[in-house]
Amino acid sequence: MIYRDAVVAHVDGFRPLLLDLVTPVGGGPVPVVLWIHGGAWMRGTNKPYPTPVPVDLIRDGLLDAGIAVASVQYRLSAEAIFPAQLYDVKAAVRWLRHHAVELGLDSGRFGAWGDSAGGHLAALLAVTGHRGDLEGDLGVTGVSSAVQACVDWYGPAHLASMQAQSHPLATDDYDAPDSVVSRLLGAPVQTVLERAAIASPVTHVSSGAAPILIIHGVEDRLVPVDQSRMLADAYDRAGANARFTPIDNADHVFEGVDHRPLVKASVDFLSTALRVE
Repeated sequence: MIYRDAVVAHVDGFRPLLLDLVTPVGGGPVPVVLWIHGGAWMRGTNKPYPTPVPVDLIRDGLLDAGIAVASVQYRLSAEAIFPAQLYDVKAAVRWLRHHAVELGLDSGRFGAWGDSAGGHLAALLAVTGHRGDLEGDLGVTGVSSAVQACVDWYGPAHLASMQAQSHPLATDDYDAPDSVVSRLLGAPVQTVLERAAIASPVTHVSSGAAPILIIHGVEDRLVPVDQSRMLADAYDRAGANARFTPIDNADHVFEGVDHRPLVKASVDFLSTALRVE
């Protein structure tokens, strides 16, 4: 079954937030994974568009495993600064959970998967399900926004450290006033360290964080691989379940390596974490 352009929430002065849902063939209720697109928080969409990310392979892999896929929207940084993006994806989780019965979804088996900026938001979902102060009030309220599993592909995890950890061949200055991180936060990152911390998944990791698979290219020139190491280390310190897989010779978007084994590993992780039989 395919549901297109479901209205998750109306935001004052903004286009409605939409999602597309595809459910696998067969009986339900089934688990669901939110796919959260990347694009430096500045661009991208939940609709098909030219990208090196194998979105079709990801969707088909999940569906073949018996997992529904919800492709979600969030406001970009030119439209609103953080935490709007987190509020938007949490609204999508709550909407799906509220309508789970009619959609054939299992409300207790929700996952999130994103790449780059989408990986950052997926990781935030994994670690803030208990944070009422980071819930927002868009759309359906009074329903949990927690997810039970997460796949984070090369997502930023500690925004204030990105420049210090940059790859030797990096071209971006993340501490610059016009950097993608500064645009997300609405000010140069080093001048709003408290806001940067709130926007960093590392800050919120606790023993109750959702199990996470983190995959990151060692030669990533856009998002430093040490961002993912920091997140995995935070999980370890908290006693939460994290698996970190660095990929040798891979740049951002895993340029230089075959995506297919990484998609399979991610689908397998989610299938196990979401108890797919």
